Amino acid sequence: MPAPLTRIFLIRHGATILTAEDRFAGATDVPLSDEGRQQVGRLAERLRDVPVAAVYASPLGRTMETARILAAPHHLEIQPRDGLREISHGHWEQLTRHEVEEKFPAEAASWGEDPYTFAPEGGESGLAVTARALPALIEIVRRHEGSPVIVVSHKATIRLLLSSLLGFDPRRYRDNLDQDPAALNIVDFKDAVRARLMLFNDTSHYSEAGLALPQPAGACLSKWWNQ
Repeated sequence: MPAPLTRIFLIRHGATILTAEDRFAGATDVPLSDEGRQQVGRLAERLRDVPVAAVYASPLGRTMETARILAAPHHLEIQPRDGLREISHGHWEQLTRHEVEEKFPAEAASWGEDPYTFAPEGGESGLAVTARALPALIEIVRRHEGSPVIVVSHKATIRLLLSSLLGFDPRRYRDNLDQDPAALNIVDFKDAVRARLMLFNDTSHYSEAGLALPQPAGACLSKWWNQ
């Protein structure tokens, strides 16, 4: 009989004031806005009946606050993991995209061409983020084999994780993948190296709480999934 799947609810934090202003705020510690708390509260209601085994989060304020709201119905403590934090934009932090293009045109052009290997001064590349975030996620999967787990992270970090898990070209993570505030992604792990994306960037809870979640995959094209 197949081993039970490990279901990861991979969630972006709710909206912040800087989210609305479209500023680079990867390493900047900023709280949720009232809108963000409302978004996350609805998601918490949606996940209320899931038998969550643990809740992990990036240690930044906006992710910890998101995780606390999500963990409350399950009476669980938050377990921070530094590897899940957002990409640092170095001296771009708190600037708008327009300001970056005006002040650092060469850097902006290089980042636009290849955000995976390029990093602004004092910042991180997408490769560096993957190198710390993927081991953190895999460790969580191994620790909670066969159980549902909530993992709260950030826009770039989640997109880079999904690119790695699904075999996408990571240099195009900004073009091919998106993450809205308080978006829900569901990844089912057969084991620590084999994953299937079940739900992506879902914000149905914005308008209605308690919506149904997708069922684990049954018959699949790949035989390894059912072995």
